Amino acid sequence: MAKRDYYDILGVDRSASAEEIKKSYRGLALEFHPDRNPGNTEAERKFKEATEAYEVLKDPEERARYDRFGHAASAPSGFDGFGSGGIDLGDALRIFMRDLGGFGGMFDESRTRGAAGWASSSGEDLRARVALTLKEVAAGTEKKIRFKRMVVCKECGGTGAEKGEALRSCPDCGGSGQVQHVRQTLFGRYATVSPCRRCGGMGKVIEKTCPVCRGKGRMEKRETINVKIPAGVSAGNYIPFPGKGNAGERGGPPGDLIVMIDETGDPVFERHEHDVLLDVAITMSQAALGSEIEIPAVTGRVKLRIPKGTETGRIFRLRGKGIPRLHGRGSGDQLVRVRIWTPQKLSSKQKSLYEELGALDAKDLPPVGKE
Repeated sequence: MAKRDYYDILGVDRSASAEEIKKSYRGLALEFHPDRNPGNTEAERKFKEATEAYEVLKDPEERARYDRFGHAASAPSGFDGFGSGGIDLGDALRIFMRDLGGFGGMFDESRTRGAAGWASSSGEDLRARVALTLKEVAAGTEKKIRFKRMVVCKECGGTGAEKGEALRSCPDCGGSGQVQHVRQTLFGRYATVSPCRRCGGMGKVIEKTCPVCRGKGRMEKRETINVKIPAGVSAGNYIPFPGKGNAGERGGPPGDLIVMIDETGDPVFERHEHDVLLDVAITMSQAALGSEIEIPAVTGRVKLRIPKGTETGRIFRLRGKGIPRLHGRGSGDQLVRVRIWTPQKLSSKQKSLYEELGALDAKDLPPVGKE
């Protein structure tokens, strides 16, 4: 299937500014991100497609080459886009985290490896999910994450060769790990360089493979890691652990472990970003006479003063009693919505008192249509 035009993918004009391109990409990336569309292959395809378009158009030189040559041409500098196969999901996620910081600013600035700098034999990123209660979100917590990953084979030290066996230079690329292809186009003869297929870009080939890892240079291992989760995270935030993903094949660099944050539903509170909403029932007498009641908060219990004459549905705001904002920028509020509770069953004494009260209240009712 022919590739779509990058400008069409992002929904921008060919004269769009760099800021307009980034803004459009951000909207599409957030809409189609795999973590917001689990199991949706079409959303994943659109996420990768938008990221590929953005990665080319954000760079002035690559954008100029694309404007001139399009997808298929190879410019004199050797630019060849992402090839016919397109960008893979791992690179798309790294570009998203690198340039947009993910969903909630949990991106670790120590992650400096861009997609273009990764070797073809680099290890895969791993994902783990941790579910938090609202109280854990409000207070911060620490969790143990157990996972399996590929580590460097101890037998061969990651070379993939049998112990004591030396690697020899690849005969196809002469040890460079790259092969050059020259082709004739409408624009003249141009050369492109790609990783050598025989050695996978390593420049070396194995005569006898390691019997333990069968030439891969890595093996499976179970690990446990302690994850400190700061207060104020949200579902969709993530915490990356550079180098804790799968080891690369034959000594390639390791991938990362990405811990994704999920939230479990709370039976009492309703979360609205950093604010929380609590519904509280009060009696008719408390509403009419006023009262002070004790109610739950996300970090404990607090007291709330109910002024006399309170009507059902009124919302009180307890400032600073909500969810902390990341990086110590204060906290949201707790909203308390009161509802006047109407008893379903009355004792004879209650019935008598309500009848007496009802006769008195009827005199004070406002006219129909007025409060």
